[in-house]
Amino acid sequence: MKYSKLFIVLFAAFAISGCLTLPAGPAGPQGATGETGAKGYTGSTGGAGATGNTGATGGVGATGDTGATGGAGATGAKGNPGARGGTNAGTVVIVPDR
Repeated sequence: MKYSKLFIVLFAAFAISGCLTLPAGPAGPQGATGETGAKGYTGSTGGAGATGNTGATGGVGATGDTGATGGAGATGAKGNPGARGGTNAGTVVIVPDR
């Protein structure tokens, strides 16, 4: 029995120790950084396109003829002289323009 009591005490101590937690240890060292990949080649530059030809210049248009000059108009008739006023002294009426 002496061993079984000792076994029970050890088993209980082991069971209680699983409930206890201790602080975490220090962090491990950081791993090495990986290598950088090789840089790719730059593509070649494209060639310049050809320049187009200049178009033809149009011809000059013909000059128009000068028109005929019109004939002189007929001379107007001369008017008759107006009538002469009388010598009677009368009333003068002034009518305004409309």
